[in-house]
Amino acid sequence: MKKFDVEDDVRELPAAPSFSRVAGGTVEFVERSRPGTVSRLAKALLVSLLAVMGVFAGAPAFADSVGEDYENQISGNVKNEGTPLEGVRIIVEGNGYTAEVTTDAEGKWSIGVPEPGPYDISLVEDTLPEGVAVLEGGATQSMEWGYSNSVVWNFFIGEGERNPTSQFDQFLMRIFAGLNFGLLLGLAAIGLSLVFGTTALPNFAHGEMVTAGALFTLFLSALGIPLLLAFPLAVALSAGLGWALDRGIWFPLRQRGVGIVQMMIVSIGLSLTLRYVTQAFVGGGTEQLPGALGSAEINLFRTVSLSVNDIFSMGISLLVLVGFAFWLLRSKMGKATRAVSDNAGLAAASGIDVDRVIRVVWILAGGLAGLAGILWAYFRPGLKWDMGEKILLFIFAAGVLGGLGTAFGALVGAMIVGLLIETSAQFIPSDLKYVGALVVMIVVLLFRPQGILGRRERIG
Repeated sequence: MKKFDVEDDVRELPAAPSFSRVAGGTVEFVERSRPGTVSRLAKALLVSLLAVMGVFAGAPAFADSVGEDYENQISGNVKNEGTPLEGVRIIVEGNGYTAEVTTDAEGKWSIGVPEPGPYDISLVEDTLPEGVAVLEGGATQSMEWGYSNSVVWNFFIGEGERNPTSQFDQFLMRIFAGLNFGLLLGLAAIGLSLVFGTTALPNFAHGEMVTAGALFTLFLSALGIPLLLAFPLAVALSAGLGWALDRGIWFPLRQRGVGIVQMMIVSIGLSLTLRYVTQAFVGGGTEQLPGALGSAEINLFRTVSLSVNDIFSMGISLLVLVGFAFWLLRSKMGKATRAVSDNAGLAAASGIDVDRVIRVVWILAGGLAGLAGILWAYFRPGLKWDMGEKILLFIFAAGVLGGLGTAFGALVGAMIVGLLIETSAQFIPSDLKYVGALVVMIVVLLFRPQGILGRRERIG
């Protein structure tokens, strides 16, 4: 062991001490052999790695960003002639996902998204400085994902006149979006409400029946079947799924006298099973149905415009709902369905085959849910394995708000929920727009527990 005074020239110290101790002005070193070339190279690499880690650790992140936990990121810079613009709102919407962020002091923004796919990126021009506008492409631009997990998207900004859309025009556009959403939501909610009315079962697997419609359409189109034929076939297969679930699961359980709570738990397990079976077939990404992207926009009036897909969706929904209302009010089976929904015991005593009515209700519920799933896949757009889970809460909200067990109440509730979700985003942060509809539902139920068109029943 060698000793060196602290005042000694540091150049005389060993190059690689393995231990040091300071005591009484003396530094002791345990000497070891001089490292070789490989050791020096390893040290150099280690120092470089630590330096790089230090740079990244010290590098400032975006001042305002959301979705950092997502692997896929959309980011950009907002600058006017090289000058960063702070506080500019950026909104990303698509694939059932919405997020917004404001630019930091350097004009940077970053939004994480759950999956690659088509997204609409909007720059809120009202948050730009006076006299600055988006010069090309418009304030809302559509993007397609590339092959990496990150996309940089910048707006071409400069001095110019803004032609902002008035609050009234924005509200009109959102009303039409809400009507479209409410109509397709009503298709699914009616089936759920009829099943509850005839069997008292809150079917938590109804969301997966919605997914089935889009899934059948995807498989049929992959087989080369034309869309005009694939759509009705997918609805028919969805109706068949409703029949199969009743015949294979719910009818035997009813015959054995299984309670509603137990059947509800079975529906939850069935929902999870169908959901993950769907994931096994389609994977975790988003699949697009044929013609879902690139649909032409048609201007209706003022600034209100709808895509061709949206117009077809609203037209098909209206036709089906009108036809269903006629069947429910005028046909013999429709009247029997309403009788069973009102009082199954009295209907059975009147000679109505309750089991047959319930079987027809399940077939109709499957077909309507499948059609809603097809339209939902075009509305958002995209088919994903858990899309039924995302829409199930709104289906229940529509049914409960309108009055569970009543078909027309479900439709009224669906229209209210759809309109509230789409129009409320103009006045509250987009992340909270789904909460607004649920809050209204709770407020309505506080004053009318049976729902808007539900029938008050005696308890106890």
